[in-house]
Amino acid sequence: MAKLEIVAKTADTWAMLRASAEAASRDEPLLASQLNAVILSHADLAAALSFQIARKIGDDELGAMSVREVCRDAFASDPSIVAAAEADLKAVAERDPAIQSLLQPFLYFKGFQAIQAHRVSHWLWRQGRETLALHVQSRMSELFQVDIHPAATLGSGLFFDHGTGIVIGETAVVGDEVSMLHAVTLGGTGAERGDRHPKIGRGVLLGAGAKVLGNIQIGDYAKVASGSVVLKPVPAGCTVAGVPARIVNCPTGDAPARTMDHTLSDIVYDFVI
Repeated sequence: MAKLEIVAKTADTWAMLRASAEAASRDEPLLASQLNAVILSHADLAAALSFQIARKIGDDELGAMSVREVCRDAFASDPSIVAAAEADLKAVAERDPAIQSLLQPFLYFKGFQAIQAHRVSHWLWRQGRETLALHVQSRMSELFQVDIHPAATLGSGLFFDHGTGIVIGETAVVGDEVSMLHAVTLGGTGAERGDRHPKIGRGVLLGAGAKVLGNIQIGDYAKVASGSVVLKPVPAGCTVAGVPARIVNCPTGDAPARTMDHTLSDIVYDFVI
C-alpha cells in the first residue's frame, strides 16, 4: 500500500488506471470485455468516467446514452469535476489499506461512484435543471444507498468509506480532503427552511454512524467519533465523542482524515460543546 500511495501522488492517474485495467484484463479474461468498455477503449479519465456513471445510473426512464451526454456536457463546462474525481481516486489510494489498485474504487466502490454521480447532479442543479438533478439523486440513492441532495456542495479529495447509509442535506457543505464512513448524516434539526445543514471543514474525519445536525461548523481537521451526535460547533483540530458530543481531545492531530485514525484520547473534557 505504501508504494500505491507514493505512485498515486506522483504519477498520472489515468495512466495508472489504464495499467491496472490492462493487468486485470490479462489476469481475468471473463472481465476483459467490461474492462475494455469501461476504461481501455477511452482516451482519457473524463470519457471513462462518463461511461461508468452512465452504465451505473442509466435506467428505462433515462437511458445510459442520455446520461453519458449529460456527463460529457458537465465535464466540458466544468473541468474541475474531473479534477475532483482524480483527487478522490488519490484519496482512496492514500487512505484505504484494502485496495490494490485504482481499478477497485473506479469500478466497484459505491462511495466513490456516488460522489461522482453527485458532482453531475450538482452541476445540473446549478444549471437550473432541478428535476433532472433530482432524478440522478434518486437513482444514486437507490443504487448506492448514499443520499446527497444535488444542492449540497462537496469539495475534492473525498473518501466515503463503504458509503452505505450516508445522508447529506441540501445546504450542507463538505470541504476538501474529508473522510467519512458509513451511516454518517449531515442533517437538519427540524422542519425549518433555509440554511440548515452542517458545514464540514477541510480534512475532517467523520466516524461510522456520526450524526452532525443543524447549521453548525465543524472546524478544519476536527474528528467526530463513531456514533456521536453533534449539535453544536466543533473547534478546529478537536475530537468530539458521545451523545451529545463532548470534546475529548484538542488538538486531535494534523490530518485525521488522511490517517483515518479513529482512536480517542483517555482525557475527557468535562463540558458539552
